[in-house]
Amino acid sequence: MNDLLVPSRYCGPPSSGNGGWSAGALSVHAGGECPDDHARPWPTIEVSLRRPPPLETPMSIAAADGGVAALHEDDVVATARCTHEDLVDVEPVPPDEARAATAAYAGLVSHPFPTCFACGTGRAEGDGLRIFPGRVADHDGAVRVAATWTPDASVAEDYHSYADEHPRASVPVTWAALDCVGGWAGDLEERLMVLARMTTRLDSLPVIGEEHVIVGSGGRSKGRKTWTSSSLYDADGRVVGTAEHLWVAVDPAAFA
Repeated sequence: MNDLLVPSRYCGPPSSGNGGWSAGALSVHAGGECPDDHARPWPTIEVSLRRPPPLETPMSIAAADGGVAALHEDDVVATARCTHEDLVDVEPVPPDEARAATAAYAGLVSHPFPTCFACGTGRAEGDGLRIFPGRVADHDGAVRVAATWTPDASVAEDYHSYADEHPRASVPVTWAALDCVGGWAGDLEERLMVLARMTTRLDSLPVIGEEHVIVGSGGRSKGRKTWTSSSLYDADGRVVGTAEHLWVAVDPAAFA
């Protein structure tokens, strides 16, 4: 198997990889270990992050426990495996409501990682994704946040399996888009958390230049752990992908 490398562009904290992008990149390696599912082009993959993914550092990929692991100097950075978990889509939000919610994005006031590829306020257009989820109406008692996102050409990859031949965002970028919105739906405003596990089902990939809506939903918390979920919708209101996350509270000094 090829090595896995997280380019500096895809950081979360300044010195480590964005959890969603890193998990998505490893999921590509794990997909070949999963049974064929002709109902969708990608299997549902669960990725567990054991330590912050290093930047610009080759990580070897090895078979592990029915899936794969990314290793750095013999330490396990992350593992990925196929799962048959049935992910529940987060209820959609109208695009105009999602656009308006961006003004209420808590990260505009205080952001723990302004360098973050997905949700960082310090990233320029065409560099970071600049997904800024703000609070919208709760659903079934769960806190929800939403934002719009239009993928630009810098995150495109060629996928010739689509009949429409539209350029689309890569799998790792799609995972990144589904990542941080979950953290902001949790208690990221109250305590620093990092992604520990992400399970993602992709039904499609985002079309470049098309406005999408991303919705995050808060779940339960216990001790240092918080559970959230998110869904990504295309311009026609179809689900592109859904993810469930486990976040773990950490010492801010460890990510200074």
